[in-house]
Amino acid sequence: MNYKHLHYFWVAAKAGGIVRAAEQLHATPQTLSTQIKLLESRLGCPLFKKTGRHLELTDEGRTALQYAEQIFALGAELQAALGQARSGQRTLVFRVGLADAVPKSIAYRLLEPALALPDDVRLVCHEGKLADLLAQLSVQRLDLVIADEPLGRRRASIKAFDHALGSTAMSFFATPTLKRTLRGRFPALLDGAPMLLQGAQTALRGRLERWLANDGLKPRAVGEFDDAALMKAFGAEGRGIFMAPTVLEAETCAQYGVQVLGRAAGLVEDFYAISVERRVSHPCVVAIMQAARGGFLESREALKPIGPAAKPVEKGAAVRASARRAPRAPGTAKGTSGRADP
Repeated sequence: MNYKHLHYFWVAAKAGGIVRAAEQLHATPQTLSTQIKLLESRLGCPLFKKTGRHLELTDEGRTALQYAEQIFALGAELQAALGQARSGQRTLVFRVGLADAVPKSIAYRLLEPALALPDDVRLVCHEGKLADLLAQLSVQRLDLVIADEPLGRRRASIKAFDHALGSTAMSFFATPTLKRTLRGRFPALLDGAPMLLQGAQTALRGRLERWLANDGLKPRAVGEFDDAALMKAFGAEGRGIFMAPTVLEAETCAQYGVQVLGRAAGLVEDFYAISVERRVSHPCVVAIMQAARGGFLESREALKPIGPAAKPVEKGAAVRASARRAPRAPGTAKGTSGRADP
């Protein structure tokens, strides 16, 4: 395969068309079109299809684009690494896969210790489905995968190891307008109320359904979302009640203009680091694991009943509460049962 042809395809796919790509590459559209056709002939399938006056990627084209992204990202890393070697500078590249179910703010908190290392760290994050990220981990395209479920539940064929990072209970949120329409106390007010749910494939969705069933609650599902940020955006418009980690309670209220309805101590979201090493050696992974031993994500001890006029928990209070505890091994974090009612 001619990688120059692949590069032309990659630029065209990212630019959204042949003409824009030609402008970026200082080439003619005819040249790019010819080179991409040669690539399609080599691969034996079309990569683009015409939709009106525009070009769209075919299914094969989307697959090719994913591989092209990885190929040229690795090429950029190689060039940077060799350049640093010549100049005597050392940059530690840390390639992380983030399962799309992991909240972005939680992901930042988990990764932050790696960025505090004395070495210069270049963080390369890839977000996607857990199965796809595990495949990349198995061929060492990633140093670590962060997920909301352990590898064992996936029955994956790759040889890898789980490292528990921490857990947080879940809080329920609604806009002030929607909150005024709800009747009863938490969690009874969820029964029959409009609710925005995590995607059916997420680990938290199954836990939520079991938690609701145990209390005999049947909220009215009005939407399901794989993207937690999109779910919160709908929640901010008053379309339904939604769930988010208790440790991010103040941040969620401030960002989306919502209020806390209640906290479910027995509904816990866990986070795991998955690596191909049982005893991790990458300095960034070591830093993340050492921070996890302090239980810095655990928020359950900060749970207190919420009254009608209660204010959101001060940002970071849940983290500080757990930091006062004696350190515990990452693998010992377990969920608790029960709930915190107002």
